[in-house]
Parts: sequence; C-alpha cells; structure tokens
Amino acid sequence: MSVSAALASGPSTTAIEAPSFEVLAETHRHSLLKYAYRLCGDKQVAEDLVQDSLLRAWRSFARLKNPAAALGWMKTIVRRENARRFERAQPRESAMPTDELPAQRAQEYDTSTEAFVLRGALRALPAEYREPLILQVLHGYSQQEIAVQLGLTAAGAGTRLFRARQKLREALGERG
Repeated sequence: MSVSAALASGPSTTAIEAPSFEVLAETHRHSLLKYAYRLCGDKQVAEDLVQDSLLRAWRSFARLKNPAAALGWMKTIVRRENARRFERAQPRESAMPTDELPAQRAQEYDTSTEAFVLRGALRALPAEYREPLILQVLHGYSQQEIAVQLGLTAAGAGTRLFRARQKLREALGERG
C-alpha cells in the first residue's frame, strides 16, 4: 500500500502494521533452532526448547513493544527456558532403594572425583557467571557473541568471564 493510499483510506488503518506472532515465529524459527542447539548440543532438545519458548513468547507477545527486537527477545526466552531445564533436572530424593536403580555406564557420565568436584563448583557459581563461562567453554562462543546473547557489552562479558574463572579457581582451591 502506498503512503497516499494509506492516507486516503482514513485514520483507522496504518501504512505499516506490526507483524503477527506467526510471521515472527516462522521468520526466526531457524535462528532460534541454531541458537538452542548451540546451548544444548542436542537436536531433539533444541527443538523442544524452541517449541516451549515459542509457547512462552506467544503468551506474552502483547508485551513486545518493538517487533524489530523480536529475535533478541525470543533468544532470551530460549536461553531462560534452557536454564529452567537444568533447574527441573536437579536431583530429587527418591523413595526407591538405590540397589533397584539401573547402573549407569561409565561412558555416559564421568564419575571421576575431579568431574564431580568441577560440576559442583560450576553449579555453585551464580548464574550471571556460570552462563557466559558455559557459553564460551562448552559451546565455543566468542566474547562478542556472549555479549550479544546475554545483552551485555563486550567489556561486560569479558568481566563476567574473568570473574567466573576467578570464582571457579577459588571454589576449586587453585589460587594464583
């Protein structure tokens, strides 16, 4: 629609309408899948993350003020949904006797003392430090990519990475 046609049609219509949720979801779905896969490393889990995230985004779509910021907004939802996945996966006490639980194979889960201590130290880090460290070490993000994904400046991402390593060293007793 031309500007003159929009003006002629009266004040009830506008020349530029905000895209619908369906349009935004389809436009950004591939980028969201790539991002989710980089977070979790598993195609099926990434698809589930995107599906759950799109449901959350749909529920709060009315609060999106700037459709141009939709991709960043949706990536934030994916990142938070991924974090929720880990919160839900925290071990819970079970009434089942441990001798009835199936034995895990060693290749599925590193049971070494070092791995146990490292996982505990990582879980103990505040999320603001754990997230950028995991993005860099496990997923290969650059400092700039981390900044974009977490909504920080590059310097802010660098500071968080430095502090994350510092806190991890302290937790592991490796000062210096």
